[in-house]
Amino acid sequence: MDMDQKTVAAYEAAAAAFAEDWHAQPEPADLHAVVKRFFRPGGRTADIGCGSGREVAFLAANGYDAVGYDAADALLEQARLRYPKLTFKAATLPELAGVPDGGFDNVLCETVIMHLPRAEIAPAVGRMLALLKRNGILYLSWRVTDGGDRRDPHGRLYTAFDGALVREALAGAAVLLDEEVTSASSGNKIHRIVARKTEMV
Repeated sequence: MDMDQKTVAAYEAAAAAFAEDWHAQPEPADLHAVVKRFFRPGGRTADIGCGSGREVAFLAANGYDAVGYDAADALLEQARLRYPKLTFKAATLPELAGVPDGGFDNVLCETVIMHLPRAEIAPAVGRMLALLKRNGILYLSWRVTDGGDRRDPHGRLYTAFDGALVREALAGAAVLLDEEVTSASSGNKIHRIVARKTEMV
């Protein structure tokens, strides 16, 4: 299993342009409010699918011990150029090879899992839950695609799926937030779920 290769290739080919676009967007105040509400303060935090590093920088600036992971080397290069003092590493959903189980207080995955083929979404959610320490917090969001799967003009995959797929993959965790909203940053419709890893998971 692996992340959709056409999506990764799109990010590799136009990393600088994507980075410029993301950093030109309004601040994601809604995301930041959710993080501050639910994340364990000052905890070891992984940003899965960190892109050009914007949220890793936010986390670090707010006292979190943050590290960013991404599948696209070119995006990691953009992140390191912007934030040379922060830590960025290569890792690909759903396996996230080399990322330690039970090593994090918080895991952030902002609008990434919709780039996975449907069959890989639940395993990816389970893998991210496994990264957490007991009582750690997982934030997941994805861009909502109505109808069937589609690709944008860059070739990026947007898989259409219901929130039930994610909730089932979180079985045994405590769901703290489950909502569909319009992103303050991108203006796109997103679904977000925050869950706490329990002793049973």
